[in-house]
Amino acid sequence: MDLFVEFLQQVEFPADSGRMFHGRGGLYPGVEHLCLDWYEPVLLLTSFSELGETELALYQRAISEFWLRHGRSGEPNLVYQLRAGVDSQTLILSGAVPEPHNITEQGLKFQVHLLRGQNHGLFLDMRAGRQWVREQAAGKNVLNLFAYTCGFSVAALAGGADNVVNMDMAKGALAIGKQNHLLNGFAAGARFLGHDIFKSWGKLSKLGPYDLIIADPPSNQKGSFIATKDYVRLLRRLPELLTPGGDLLLCLNAPELGCDFLAAQVQEVAPQLEFIERLANPAIYADMDEQKSLKVLRYSLPAEQ
Repeated sequence: MDLFVEFLQQVEFPADSGRMFHGRGGLYPGVEHLCLDWYEPVLLLTSFSELGETELALYQRAISEFWLRHGRSGEPNLVYQLRAGVDSQTLILSGAVPEPHNITEQGLKFQVHLLRGQNHGLFLDMRAGRQWVREQAAGKNVLNLFAYTCGFSVAALAGGADNVVNMDMAKGALAIGKQNHLLNGFAAGARFLGHDIFKSWGKLSKLGPYDLIIADPPSNQKGSFIATKDYVRLLRRLPELLTPGGDLLLCLNAPELGCDFLAAQVQEVAPQLEFIERLANPAIYADMDEQKSLKVLRYSLPAEQ
Protein backbone atom coordinates (compact mmCIF):
# COMPACT_ATOMS: atom_id res chain seq x y z
CA MET A 1 0.00 0.00 0.00
CA ASP A 2 1.08 3.57 -0.67
CA LEU A 3 2.69 4.79 2.59
CA PHE A 4 0.93 8.17 2.45
CA VAL A 5 -2.49 6.50 2.16
CA GLU A 6 -1.55 4.11 4.97
CA PHE A 7 -0.46 7.04 7.14
CA LEU A 8 -3.82 8.78 6.66
CA GLN A 9 -5.63 5.65 7.85
CA GLN A 10 -3.84 5.81 11.20
CA VAL A 11 -3.19 9.47 12.01
CA GLU A 12 -5.36 11.82 14.10
CA PHE A 13 -6.05 15.46 13.44
CA PRO A 14 -3.43 17.57 15.26
CA ALA A 15 -4.64 19.74 18.13
CA ASP A 16 -2.86 22.71 16.58
CA SER A 17 -1.88 23.94 13.15
CA GLY A 18 1.25 22.18 11.93
CA ARG A 19 2.76 19.54 9.68
CA MET A 20 1.04 16.17 9.60
CA PHE A 21 3.10 14.19 7.07
CA HIS A 22 6.74 14.87 6.21
CA GLY A 23 7.82 12.77 3.28
CA ARG A 24 10.78 15.08 2.69
CA GLY A 25 12.60 13.52 5.61
CA GLY A 26 13.11 10.34 3.58
CA LEU A 27 11.50 8.05 6.15
CA TYR A 28 8.60 7.04 3.90
CA PRO A 29 10.03 5.29 0.80
CA GLY A 30 8.15 6.08 -2.39
CA VAL A 31 6.45 9.22 -1.11
CA GLU A 32 9.47 11.39 -0.27
CA HIS A 33 7.95 14.09 -2.49
CA LEU A 34 4.80 14.58 -0.37
CA CYS A 35 3.98 16.77 2.62
CA LEU A 36 0.64 17.42 4.31
CA ASP A 37 0.03 20.45 6.53
CA TRP A 38 -2.94 21.49 8.65
CA TYR A 39 -3.66 25.20 8.49
CA GLU A 40 -7.01 25.00 10.26
CA PRO A 41 -9.55 24.66 8.70
CA VAL A 42 -7.57 23.80 5.54
CA LEU A 43 -5.37 20.87 4.57
CA LEU A 44 -2.44 21.68 2.28
CA LEU A 45 -1.04 18.84 0.18
CA THR A 46 2.34 19.70 -1.32
CA SER A 47 4.19 17.62 -3.90
CA PHE A 48 7.76 18.25 -4.98
CA SER A 49 7.33 16.18 -8.13
CA GLU A 50 4.48 16.13 -10.61
CA LEU A 51 1.62 13.77 -9.77
CA GLY A 52 -0.32 11.87 -12.41
CA GLU A 53 -4.10 12.19 -12.47
CA THR A 54 -4.57 8.72 -11.00
CA GLU A 55 -2.11 9.35 -8.18
CA LEU A 56 -3.61 12.73 -7.30
CA ALA A 57 -7.12 11.22 -7.34
CA LEU A 58 -5.93 8.46 -4.98
CA TYR A 59 -4.56 10.99 -2.50
CA GLN A 60 -7.61 13.22 -2.75
CA ARG A 61 -9.88 10.27 -2.01
CA ALA A 62 -7.72 9.18 0.95
CA ILE A 63 -7.80 12.70 2.38
CA SER A 64 -11.60 12.86 1.96
CA GLU A 65 -11.96 9.56 3.84
CA PHE A 66 -9.66 10.84 6.58
CA TRP A 67 -11.75 14.02 6.82
CA LEU A 68 -15.05 12.16 7.17
CA ARG A 69 -13.60 9.57 9.55
CA HIS A 70 -12.84 12.34 12.00
CA GLY A 71 -16.38 13.68 12.05
CA ARG A 72 -16.05 16.57 9.63
CA SER A 73 -18.89 17.04 7.20
CA GLY A 74 -18.82 17.53 3.45
CA GLU A 75 -15.73 17.71 1.30
CA PRO A 76 -12.42 18.65 2.94
CA ASN A 77 -10.99 22.11 2.56
CA LEU A 78 -8.07 20.90 0.47
CA VAL A 79 -5.41 22.93 -1.33
CA TYR A 80 -2.84 21.29 -3.60
CA GLN A 81 0.49 22.86 -4.41
CA LEU A 82 2.94 21.46 -6.96
CA ARG A 83 6.51 22.59 -6.35
CA ALA A 84 8.50 21.01 -9.14
CA GLY A 85 11.20 23.41 -10.23
CA VAL A 86 11.39 27.14 -9.62
CA ASP A 87 7.71 27.92 -10.00
CA SER A 88 4.75 26.53 -8.10
CA GLN A 89 1.16 25.82 -9.05
CA THR A 90 -1.57 26.08 -6.44
CA LEU A 91 -5.25 25.18 -6.67
CA ILE A 92 -8.19 24.39 -4.43
CA LEU A 93 -9.17 20.75 -4.97
CA SER A 94 -12.26 20.91 -2.75
CA GLY A 95 -13.93 23.05 -0.13
CA ALA A 96 -12.82 26.62 0.44
CA VAL A 97 -10.12 28.76 2.03
CA PRO A 98 -11.23 31.48 4.47
CA GLU A 99 -10.23 35.08 3.82
CA PRO A 100 -8.68 36.33 5.96
CA HIS A 101 -7.20 33.00 7.04
CA ASN A 102 -6.04 33.09 10.65
CA ILE A 103 -4.60 30.03 12.35
CA THR A 104 -3.50 29.26 15.91
CA GLU A 105 -0.14 27.86 17.02
CA GLN A 106 0.44 27.23 20.73
CA GLY A 107 -2.24 29.76 21.61
CA LEU A 108 -0.93 32.49 19.30
CA LYS A 109 -2.72 33.69 16.17
CA PHE A 110 -1.16 34.19 12.74
CA GLN A 111 -2.45 35.25 9.35
CA VAL A 112 -1.58 32.87 6.50
CA HIS A 113 -2.14 32.85 2.73
CA LEU A 114 -2.02 29.43 1.11
CA LEU A 115 -2.91 30.55 -2.40
CA ARG A 116 -0.09 33.04 -2.89
CA GLY A 117 3.29 31.54 -3.73
CA GLN A 118 5.44 29.06 -1.84
CA ASN A 119 5.71 30.95 1.47
CA HIS A 120 2.45 30.81 3.37
CA GLY A 121 2.98 33.41 6.10
CA LEU A 122 4.27 31.12 8.86
CA PHE A 123 7.06 28.56 8.57
CA LEU A 124 5.62 25.60 10.47
CA ASP A 125 9.01 23.92 10.91
CA MET A 126 10.16 26.84 13.11
CA ARG A 127 7.54 26.04 15.75
CA ALA A 128 10.11 24.89 18.33
CA GLY A 129 12.25 27.97 17.71
CA ARG A 130 9.31 30.27 18.36
CA GLN A 131 8.47 28.36 21.53
CA TRP A 132 12.08 28.64 22.75
CA VAL A 133 12.05 32.40 22.16
CA ARG A 134 8.76 32.68 24.02
CA GLU A 135 10.26 30.84 26.99
CA GLN A 136 13.45 32.94 27.05
CA ALA A 137 12.25 36.46 26.17
CA ALA A 138 10.98 37.84 29.49
CA GLY A 139 12.39 41.31 30.19
CA LYS A 140 14.66 41.27 27.14
CA ASN A 141 15.41 43.61 24.26
CA VAL A 142 15.07 41.42 21.17
CA LEU A 143 16.29 41.87 17.60
CA ASN A 144 14.48 39.84 14.94
CA LEU A 145 16.43 39.92 11.66
CA PHE A 146 14.87 38.76 8.39
CA ALA A 147 11.65 39.02 10.35
CA TYR A 148 9.27 38.04 7.50
CA THR A 149 5.79 38.14 9.13
CA CYS A 150 7.26 38.50 12.64
CA GLY A 151 6.40 35.14 14.17
CA PHE A 152 9.42 35.35 16.47
CA SER A 153 8.37 38.83 17.57
CA VAL A 154 4.86 37.71 18.49
CA ALA A 155 6.36 34.80 20.44
CA ALA A 156 8.82 37.10 22.23
CA LEU A 157 6.12 39.54 23.30
CA ALA A 158 3.93 36.65 24.43
CA GLY A 159 6.87 35.62 26.61
CA GLY A 160 7.20 39.06 28.18
CA ALA A 161 9.90 40.75 26.07
CA ASP A 162 10.36 44.45 26.81
CA ASN A 163 10.93 45.44 23.18
CA VAL A 164 11.34 43.77 19.80
CA VAL A 165 12.92 45.28 16.70
CA ASN A 166 11.82 43.55 13.50
CA MET A 167 13.80 44.18 10.33
CA ASP A 168 13.09 42.87 6.84
CA MET A 169 13.39 44.52 3.44
CA ALA A 170 10.04 42.97 2.40
CA LYS A 171 7.62 45.63 3.59
CA GLY A 172 4.60 43.57 2.55
CA ALA A 173 5.65 40.78 4.90
CA LEU A 174 6.18 43.29 7.71
CA ALA A 175 2.66 44.64 7.12
CA ILE A 176 1.31 41.15 7.76
CA GLY A 177 3.60 41.02 10.79
CA LYS A 178 1.91 44.12 12.19
CA GLN A 179 -1.46 42.41 11.73
CA ASN A 180 -0.14 39.35 13.57
CA HIS A 181 0.75 41.55 16.53
CA LEU A 182 -2.72 43.09 16.57
CA LEU A 183 -4.35 39.65 16.31
CA ASN A 184 -2.60 38.79 19.58
CA GLY A 185 -3.34 42.07 21.34
CA PHE A 186 0.18 43.52 21.03
CA ALA A 187 -0.45 47.11 20.01
CA ALA A 188 2.90 48.25 21.42
CA GLY A 189 6.34 46.88 22.17
CA ALA A 190 7.50 46.18 18.60
CA ARG A 191 9.18 48.21 15.86
CA PHE A 192 8.95 47.29 12.17
CA LEU A 193 11.85 48.44 9.98
CA GLY A 194 11.59 47.80 6.25
CA HIS A 195 15.28 48.13 5.49
CA ASP A 196 18.19 46.22 4.00
CA ILE A 197 19.99 44.82 7.04
CA PHE A 198 23.42 45.30 5.48
CA LYS A 199 22.76 49.03 5.10
CA SER A 200 21.23 49.56 8.54
CA TRP A 201 23.87 48.76 11.13
CA GLY A 202 23.80 52.32 12.47
CA LYS A 203 20.05 52.20 13.08
CA LEU A 204 20.30 48.79 14.71
CA SER A 205 23.14 49.94 16.95
CA LYS A 206 21.13 52.91 18.20
CA LEU A 207 18.24 50.67 19.20
CA GLY A 208 20.55 48.11 20.86
CA PRO A 209 22.29 46.44 22.46
CA TYR A 210 20.12 43.33 22.45
CA ASP A 211 19.79 40.51 24.93
CA LEU A 212 18.55 38.15 22.22
CA ILE A 213 19.13 38.26 18.46
CA ILE A 214 17.41 35.97 15.98
CA ALA A 215 18.82 35.67 12.45
CA ASP A 216 16.57 33.61 10.18
CA PRO A 217 17.59 34.55 6.64
CA PRO A 218 16.49 32.92 3.39
CA SER A 219 19.12 30.45 2.24
CA ASN A 220 19.17 31.48 -1.41
CA GLN A 221 17.15 34.54 -2.36
CA LYS A 222 18.69 36.62 -5.10
CA GLY A 223 18.87 40.30 -4.21
CA SER A 224 18.35 39.58 -0.52
CA PHE A 225 20.56 36.88 0.97
CA ILE A 226 22.72 34.03 -0.32
CA ALA A 227 23.85 31.97 2.66
CA THR A 228 27.16 30.84 1.17
CA LYS A 229 28.38 34.42 0.74
CA ASP A 230 26.24 36.59 3.04
CA TYR A 231 26.13 34.70 6.35
CA VAL A 232 29.77 35.58 7.01
CA ARG A 233 28.98 39.27 6.38
CA LEU A 234 26.20 39.05 8.94
CA LEU A 235 28.31 37.30 11.54
CA ARG A 236 31.03 39.95 11.40
CA ARG A 237 28.60 42.51 12.83
CA LEU A 238 26.23 40.62 15.12
CA PRO A 239 28.50 40.25 18.19
CA GLU A 240 28.77 44.03 18.57
CA LEU A 241 24.96 44.23 18.85
CA LEU A 242 24.73 41.64 21.66
CA THR A 243 24.85 42.39 25.36
CA PRO A 244 27.44 40.33 27.29
CA GLY A 245 25.69 37.12 28.25
CA GLY A 246 23.20 37.60 25.41
CA ASP A 247 21.97 34.83 23.12
CA LEU A 248 22.07 34.56 19.34
CA LEU A 249 19.93 32.14 17.32
CA LEU A 250 21.42 31.38 13.92
CA CYS A 251 18.91 29.70 11.60
CA LEU A 252 19.58 27.93 8.31
CA ASN A 253 17.20 25.91 6.16
CA ALA A 254 19.43 24.68 3.36
CA PRO A 255 19.69 20.88 2.98
CA GLU A 256 23.06 21.19 1.26
CA LEU A 257 24.62 23.10 4.19
CA GLY A 258 25.09 21.38 7.54
CA CYS A 259 25.85 22.68 11.02
CA ASP A 260 29.55 22.61 10.21
CA PHE A 261 28.99 25.38 7.66
CA LEU A 262 27.71 27.79 10.32
CA ALA A 263 30.27 26.61 12.86
CA ALA A 264 33.12 27.36 10.45
CA GLN A 265 31.72 30.80 9.65
CA VAL A 266 31.42 31.68 13.34
CA GLN A 267 34.94 30.45 14.05
CA GLU A 268 36.31 32.51 11.18
CA VAL A 269 34.77 35.92 11.92
CA ALA A 270 33.13 35.76 15.37
CA PRO A 271 35.22 33.38 17.52
CA GLN A 272 34.14 35.24 20.67
CA LEU A 273 30.73 33.56 20.34
CA GLU A 274 30.29 30.35 22.32
CA PHE A 275 28.22 27.50 20.90
CA ILE A 276 25.56 26.37 23.37
CA GLU A 277 23.19 23.97 21.58
CA ARG A 278 21.25 23.06 18.49
CA LEU A 279 17.52 23.39 19.14
CA ALA A 280 15.64 20.19 18.36
CA ASN A 281 13.16 20.31 15.51
CA PRO A 282 9.58 19.11 16.07
CA ALA A 283 9.48 15.30 15.91
CA ILE A 284 7.31 15.35 12.78
CA TYR A 285 10.29 16.79 10.86
CA ALA A 286 12.55 13.80 11.57
CA ASP A 287 15.05 13.29 8.74
CA MET A 288 17.24 10.40 7.66
CA ASP A 289 20.08 12.94 7.71
CA GLU A 290 19.52 15.58 10.38
CA GLN A 291 22.18 17.77 8.78
CA LYS A 292 19.71 18.30 5.92
CA SER A 293 16.89 19.45 8.18
CA LEU A 294 16.30 22.90 9.63
CA LYS A 295 19.24 24.09 11.70
CA VAL A 296 18.69 26.46 14.65
CA LEU A 297 21.96 26.98 16.53
CA ARG A 298 22.18 28.86 19.80
CA TYR A 299 25.32 30.87 20.51
CA SER A 300 26.09 33.14 23.43
CA LEU A 301 28.40 36.11 23.93
CA PRO A 302 30.20 35.32 27.20
CA ALA A 303 29.58 37.79 30.02
CA GLU A 304 32.41 40.20 30.72
CA GLN A 305 34.78 38.96 33.39
